[in-house]
Amino acid sequence: MHIPSYPIQSSDFTFTFEFISLGENRIINKLVKYQPTIYEGVVNLAFGDKNLITGELDDKVITNNGDIEKVLSTVVATIYEFTTLYPESWVFAKGSTSSRTRLYRIKLSKYLHQAEIDFEIFGEYNKN
Repeated sequence: MHIPSYPIQSSDFTFTFEFISLGENRIINKLVKYQPTIYEGVVNLAFGDKNLITGELDDKVITNNGDIEKVLSTVVATIYEFTTLYPESWVFAKGSTSSRTRLYRIKLSKYLHQAEIDFEIFGEYNKN
């Protein structure tokens, strides 16, 4: 996708990516982690702010830094990098709350056509 994104740094095995959000309010360290699941070949995409004290990912904090599209574009850039290195992997992503899942779906849906060219995409539909 051709949307501005932040530069990313990755770990040695490229399961963790780090970048900085330079939004309206402040500078925020972000993390994207690809975590193994109980299903062979399936990884969970975890995303959130980096706790600067513990180094852990916090996917519950609300930052409202005014740069959501650039942040999500950066997260998508990590998917491209990860799947280039691990092309047989399936990436599972879901917001940590239903409202986040909805926000991500809304923001990313306008780029769905491009994503479908590059990836096989499956979704879950739940009326509730």
